[in-house]
Amino acid sequence: MSEEQRQRSAEESSGVETQPGGDAAPEAEGGAAAAGAGQGPAAGAEAGAEAAEGGQDSAEAGAEDPEALRQRIGELESALSEAQSQAQSNWDQVLRLRAELENAQRRAQKDVEQAKRQGLEKVANDLLQVKDSLEMGVQAAEDAEADREKLLEGSQLTLKMLNQVFERFSIEEIDPAGERFNPDYHEAVTTQPSQDQEPNTVLHVVQKGYRLDERLLRPALVVVAKQPEDSASGGGSVDETA
Repeated sequence: MSEEQRQRSAEESSGVETQPGGDAAPEAEGGAAAAGAGQGPAAGAEAGAEAAEGGQDSAEAGAEDPEALRQRIGELESALSEAQSQAQSNWDQVLRLRAELENAQRRAQKDVEQAKRQGLEKVANDLLQVKDSLEMGVQAAEDAEADREKLLEGSQLTLKMLNQVFERFSIEEIDPAGERFNPDYHEAVTTQPSQDQEPNTVLHVVQKGYRLDERLLRPALVVVAKQPEDSASGGGSVDETA
C-alpha cells in the first residue's frame, strides 16, 4: 500500500478529514470544542481563584495607599495630642489641689498656734494680777509695823484671785480627804492604820492635785488608811484598783 493510501485510511478511522491545505476538518474542530467543554468546571474554578487573588491584591494595594496612610497618621496624631492635652490639664488640677491642701494645712497650723498663744496670753494676763497682789503682800510684810490681820486679809484676797483664774480656765482642784482612794487621780505616799476610816480611804492630803477638764495636771499626794495591825492580815496594802 502506498503512503497516500495509508494516510487516507488513518483519517477515515479517526473520523477526521484533512483538507488539502493541511487544516483539520470540521469534525476535528467539533472534537476540540467538546474536549474544551469537558474541562469547563476546572477552568471556572481556576478563573474564580484568580479573580479572588486579584481582589485581595487590589485591597492590599488600597490599604497601602499613601493618601490613606497619611490620613490615618493624622488621625492618630490628633488623638495623641488631645490625650496629652487632657493629661496636662489633669496634672495641673492635681498641682492646684495639692497647693490648696498645703495652704489649708498651713492655715490650720497657724490658727492652732494663734489660739494657743491667745490662751496663754489670757492666762498670763490673769496671773499678772495675782503676782501684783503677792508683791504688795510681801512689801507689807517687810514693814516692821505691819498689821497681821491686814496681811492675812491680803493673802486671802490673792488666793481668791488665783482660784478665779483657775475657774475661768476650767482648772479643778483635787482635794480627796475622806474619799475612796482613786489611782487615776491620787498617789499614795504612805499608808496608816486607822480604826475610824475604812481601808483604802484617804486620811490626809499631803499635796492637792489639779486637773484641766478631764486631763490630769498633777495627782494628789495622799495618806491612805489601812487596817490596824491587830486586825486580819492582808489589810496593809493599798488597793490600786479601787
